[in-house]
Amino acid sequence: MIVTERFRLDEQFKKSLLKQKPDFGFDGFGEVVYYRTYSRKKADGSQEKWADTVIRAIEGILSIRKNHYIEQGLKWNDDFWLDYAHRMAKSCFSMHWLPPGRGLWIMGTQYIYERGSAALYNCGAVDTTDLVLSADWAMDMLMSGVGVGFNTQWNGEASLPDKKKRKLYKIEDSKEGWVKSVRLMLESYCKGAPFYDYDYSLIRPAGSPIRGFGGTASGPEPLKELHRRLEQIMDAYCMGKIDKTRCIVDVFNSIGVCVVAGNVRRSAEIALGSPHDETFLHLKDYRRFPEREEIGWMSNNSVMLKHPEDFEKLPEIAQLVRQNGEPGIFNLVNVQKYGRFGKECVDKAWLTNPCGEIALESFELCNLAEIFPTRCKSEKEYEEAVEFATFYAATVSLLPTHRSETNRVVTRNRRTGVSISGITDWMEKIGAARMTRILRKTYARVREINEKLAKEAGIPASLKVTTIKPSGTLSLLAGVSPGMNFPVSKYAIRRLRMGKESVLAKFLKKAGIPHMPDIYSEKTEVFEFPISYTNSRSINTVTAWEQFSILAMLQREWSDNMVSCTISFDERNEGNQIEHMLAMFAPVIKSASMLPRREEEIYKQMPVEPITKDEYEKRVKRMPEIDWNSFGGSDGAGEGYCSILACNI
Repeated sequence: MIVTERFRLDEQFKKSLLKQKPDFGFDGFGEVVYYRTYSRKKADGSQEKWADTVIRAIEGILSIRKNHYIEQGLKWNDDFWLDYAHRMAKSCFSMHWLPPGRGLWIMGTQYIYERGSAALYNCGAVDTTDLVLSADWAMDMLMSGVGVGFNTQWNGEASLPDKKKRKLYKIEDSKEGWVKSVRLMLESYCKGAPFYDYDYSLIRPAGSPIRGFGGTASGPEPLKELHRRLEQIMDAYCMGKIDKTRCIVDVFNSIGVCVVAGNVRRSAEIALGSPHDETFLHLKDYRRFPEREEIGWMSNNSVMLKHPEDFEKLPEIAQLVRQNGEPGIFNLVNVQKYGRFGKECVDKAWLTNPCGEIALESFELCNLAEIFPTRCKSEKEYEEAVEFATFYAATVSLLPTHRSETNRVVTRNRRTGVSISGITDWMEKIGAARMTRILRKTYARVREINEKLAKEAGIPASLKVTTIKPSGTLSLLAGVSPGMNFPVSKYAIRRLRMGKESVLAKFLKKAGIPHMPDIYSEKTEVFEFPISYTNSRSINTVTAWEQFSILAMLQREWSDNMVSCTISFDERNEGNQIEHMLAMFAPVIKSASMLPRREEEIYKQMPVEPITKDEYEKRVKRMPEIDWNSFGGSDGAGEGYCSILACNI
């Protein structure tokens, strides 16, 4: 047991919170997302309601801080922290701020108290110089729900193993067993170790419950497929059929596909390569590499700009972006030299997380929290939200992970990412000039709170403290535009996909929610909900130039880490301007990706489909009331924010 101390909210306070009705966003659609993703079964078998989840998360984060203080012999005042926690819980319940998706789902569970903090982190990164160790670490973290970035630095030393002399590994029915099997496979090629056959008989069958982490098992099939792919990739490399870059990215993409197939663990990847590496630049050209189509989707790919000659490749990069939106760009010069742009801050980071909002060292993790300014009805509510989000993120790093190499770098940097969502909604409401001033003032406040908490806890202050993340499902709970993005449309149909046999799918069908079979998957059902945004400006009315300008402003005034954004551009009218955009903005930002808007990309059952106001109002009138009191038996999807399903970079 790592966390032995426990913090409890007052029982009377908890009863009071449970009586309150939460204000979920988007006409109640946010509540559906909550029950699909974050609501867990309680110890007594009943289903968590929003207040239960908030209570679990707040008690969990305060337990971590209390445990640290008691272990280190620091002063702990129960009365002070009880009052603080009550105010923190109220603010969280009202969605003025929220923990990251990982925190909402697993904070305060026995799993965290026993196994440490890895599953609480949103994102990580690893250098591939040691291919075996980096793949081992990446699979371990991906299976904990952490998104992983990686580079292409392996030196390529490998040889075909002697497959006539085989050993047998009976794979344990655990995360550790799956990871070990991959390590053994790669060691046989990279370290001259014996080649193994694998016995999968101990792995529980598909549909079995996963105790501790939650969800249901996928069975051994995804792992069998991973072993087949890894052997095929390494054989091809050793025989000279593919090059080093292909080998590295294919190994990591294959691991990612296996993990995604494992049901609740949906984390994403990003590959970082050189702008001078022709293989890397064309990894997603499936006409050139057709055999990659099964795995290539798993990672976003970005080029690292770190030398003057790298920036000279921007015209070629612009041409590739026009074709399919990749690669993205990662400006290592600015990452290592600046916090907020213009404010010098030496940072050793040379990697990034999948959604491009946090630069990281190898084996480093970063935890986030999110503020929703448009949910705050007063300046006081906003200021408290800033404080509580900062407290949450700063406290997670007090709890060690199960990996020593990760603990070494996390305890040195204590990197956090306090983020803001609904930025374009906020900007439309109060104006860009006022928002800029507030951001500048708020950054100073986050830094002040972080340093105070670090001093109290006897640890270094965080190297960097703020970011803008893409905000997947959390923005849906709160009913705001995600991150710095504009909505697709003022009025829209929002579609949710879930397995036909899932508890929630059956419940929503019975409740009368409009649904239809998924035309892309026979085992999936598609449910439709009408939503409306407070922001009347849709992305189709905003130029790529304005989006880049907002990105640059946020990098200057708020984010000392990075700003996650996907610049949407009109392929017909702006496609020939991409080179100019990159030339002007790449030197003053840290990361960005771009995505073309194409009329032909409108397809059936899109996740978000624009509709008229009349159609929206008709659908709202037809939507039935959902009685969530009768819902139960679900342990949530456990979807972290850093998910390939929620990140378009």
